Amino acid sequence: MNTNQFRKVTGLLFVVGSILVNIPYALLIANFDYPDILREPAAAVLTQFQAGGATLIYTWLAFAWVGLPLMFGTVMLKRVLEAEGHPLLETATTLGLVGLVLAVIGLTRWVFVVPVLARLYTDPGSSEALRSAALVTFQVVHQYGGVVIGEHISQFMTVLWMALISGIMLRSALFQAWQGWLGLVAALVYFLGQSELLATVIPGFPEVPAAGLIGSLLWLLWMIVLGVALLRSRPAEANQPSRPMTAVGMQTN
Repeated sequence: MNTNQFRKVTGLLFVVGSILVNIPYALLIANFDYPDILREPAAAVLTQFQAGGATLIYTWLAFAWVGLPLMFGTVMLKRVLEAEGHPLLETATTLGLVGLVLAVIGLTRWVFVVPVLARLYTDPGSSEALRSAALVTFQVVHQYGGVVIGEHISQFMTVLWMALISGIMLRSALFQAWQGWLGLVAALVYFLGQSELLATVIPGFPEVPAAGLIGSLLWLLWMIVLGVALLRSRPAEANQPSRPMTAVGMQTN
């Protein structure tokens, strides 16, 4: 595989991965009232989850793993951008990959942990003590596996990866400047979504409404834009010198 083909495969992985993620996400919205269901009491979540049956579990499993192309794309993008000589490229790649892996860990709790708790809670034969234990366990697992790992750490690492890669894109001949700026804006909005997580433990903490949702959508849009740019790139562009930058990272005229 030559360099041009490698770039195009990398771009394809970003486009395909970003599109695939939206399929189980849309199914969860339609069949599980996601993500609004996460704001409901634990009893309502477990009851609705149990009603979803095996189909809902398969949907969560797909949601966890359809982003696999993005993992490969993240690693391959490092090789695509190596010519830029950015000192933080390897760090950015590590952050991006770890962020995606942690997202999978957070999501798979819905496949291997929540079904057990939902079954215990909704089983007519379960004692009141067992049902109460199931509720408390769900809340702990949801807060740690979901909020801490799947959202806070994972998303924060993803934001850092987006910001660093976008900065590299601003000086790369492979991308237009607006594509890098889009990534920086998406990273900022996604970062503001952290306010929603802090609000779960600090009463009255000021939230930025829908920042998490909008940030995640901008993240996916930016990756599609990145992928399309790589798919449309031509061999000659890879040999062009990087665009000059000022000390604050702005393109000079």
